[in-house]
Amino acid sequence: MKLPKLTALELQIMEALWNQRRLSIREVQETFPEPGRPAYTTIQSTVYRLEEKGAVRRVRKIGNAHIFEAVVSRRDASGRLIDDLLSLFGGRTQPVMAHLAESGKLTLDDIREAEKLIRDLHRKK
Repeated sequence: MKLPKLTALELQIMEALWNQRRLSIREVQETFPEPGRPAYTTIQSTVYRLEEKGAVRRVRKIGNAHIFEAVVSRRDASGRLIDDLLSLFGGRTQPVMAHLAESGKLTLDDIREAEKLIRDLHRKK
């Protein structure tokens, strides 16, 4: 299955579903902070769009409310975002790593963990 490209609002809705597992549209809406909370119809339209993209599915109906759950995992969605980011740099990781290091967001512990992961992946091959 090709992973769908998700908008910022879609990612926020997915985050609510990843955290809570199964929610109605009203419950998704209530996960947003009160000031600036999107309208119910905005959340509804976005959830239906996520359903069309194959990112969420209806799991049951309680009264008039459909209950939704995420089909796409948080790991797969974040992987897609990282791949999209890297494509802006021609697939090169070095500019991203340099920025993270210069901004203080990449630590020596992060590098050690990455080295360990790479070694483990090479051993498995």
